[in-house]
Amino acid sequence: MPATSTASDFFQLFVPDNSIQNMVVQTNMYAKKFQERFGPDEGWRPVAAQEIKAFLGFVISTSVHRCESVLSIWSSGFFSNRSMALKMSQTRFEKILKYFHIVAFRPSQGSNQGLYKIQPFLDSLQQSFSCTFRPSQTQVLHEPLIDEDPVFITTCTERELRKRKKRKFSLWVRQCTSTGFICQISVHLKEGQGTDGLAALKNKPQLHSLVAKQLCQNISGKNSIIFTGPSITSLSLFSEFSKQDIYCCGLLSTRKSDCTGLPQSMLVCGSTPAQRGQSHVMMKGSMSLISWYNKGHFRFLTNSYSPTKQGMIIKRKSGEITCPLAVEAFAAHLSYICKYDDKYSKYFIFHKPNKTWQQVFWLSISIAINNAYILYKMSDAYTVKRYSRAQFGERLVRELLDLDDCSPTQ
Repeated sequence: MPATSTASDFFQLFVPDNSIQNMVVQTNMYAKKFQERFGPDEGWRPVAAQEIKAFLGFVISTSVHRCESVLSIWSSGFFSNRSMALKMSQTRFEKILKYFHIVAFRPSQGSNQGLYKIQPFLDSLQQSFSCTFRPSQTQVLHEPLIDEDPVFITTCTERELRKRKKRKFSLWVRQCTSTGFICQISVHLKEGQGTDGLAALKNKPQLHSLVAKQLCQNISGKNSIIFTGPSITSLSLFSEFSKQDIYCCGLLSTRKSDCTGLPQSMLVCGSTPAQRGQSHVMMKGSMSLISWYNKGHFRFLTNSYSPTKQGMIIKRKSGEITCPLAVEAFAAHLSYICKYDDKYSKYFIFHKPNKTWQQVFWLSISIAINNAYILYKMSDAYTVKRYSRAQFGERLVRELLDLDDCSPTQ
C-alpha cells in the first residue's frame, strides 16, 4: 500500500466496492419485497452506494465514541455530532436500518441455512483475509472477547445486564501471534436444526475439534505452529494435523480436554510434592506430553518443540522460573493475544441489533477494521501520520461519510 493510502483504502481491502454495491442491491430488493407484502412505505426511496457507506460510517462511529445508540448522533446530548448529523437525517438513517440486508431472499438449498443472510459476506471476508496478509509461522486458535462475555459483563451495571440478551452464536478465530491479525473466523449458531447449529455436537468431544479443522483448512503443508487452549487440545487432533504439516502446542485440562490415548500416570498429581519449575516428560514418536509445576500442575501436549530444550518464564514477583521451551513459547504467544484483546476489543462496534445475523455482521466489520489498522501500521502510510487505533477509526468514519479534511497528511 502506498504512503498516500487512507483509512478507507485499508478498510476496502476487506469491504470493497463490490461488497458495498451488493448491500445496495440486496437492501433495495428487501425493501421492495417488504412493501409488497405489508404495504407501501411513503418515506422510502431506493438507497445508493454512498448512502450505504455513510450508514456504515454512522454505526462504526459507536466503536470510536463508545456510544451504544447510533441515534445519539442526532440528539442534543453528550454524544451528539452536528457535522455527522448533517450528512444524513435521522429519519433516513432509520429507514436504511429497517431494510438493510446482505441477502434479501432465502436460498432454495444450502448447508448453512441459519447464517444464509450473512454467509456470502463472511466468505468474501475470509477470502480477503487470506489474500492480503501472510501470517507468521505461529498462530493461535481461540474465542476472542466480545462485550457479552464475562470479562465485559463485570463492568456493566445491573440495568445494562437486564437489557442484554444471551448471544446465540459462538465465534472462533485463527490469529497471527506476531501481529494480532485475525486470519480466519468461524461462526456457529448455538441453536438451530441445520448443520451450522451446535445442538448436534453440544455434548460431544469432537465439537471444538471440528472448529479447529475448519480454521486450519487453508494452512495445510505450510509448517505452521498452532497454539490451542484446553477445549481444543487432543492427541487425535494433533496427530491428524501433523500429517498435514501443521504442528501444535496446547494446554491440557483433565476436565475440559479430550484425553483419549494419553497415559493416566501423567494426568494425575503424584503424592510427592513437586518443586517449582520441575517438569516430567513422556514421548511417543514426535509427540510429547509435559507436566510442569508452578503453584499447580500444568500439562502441555506438543509436537512442535523439543522437550529436552529448556526455557524461562520471568515473573515480576517470583523472578525467573525454569520450564521446557514449549511452556515458554505457549505463555509468550498467548500473552500477546491477551494484549491484543485488551487493546482492540474495546473498539468493537457498540451497536447491538436484535437479529443474530446482524450481530455477526457488525462483529465481523469490527474485526475487519482491526485487521485494516494492523496492515496500516505495517505500511508506509504509517510513517506519514502515526494514527492510534482510535484516530484510525475516526478517520475511517469521516472518509465513509465523505466529510472534508480527510487527508492523512493533515
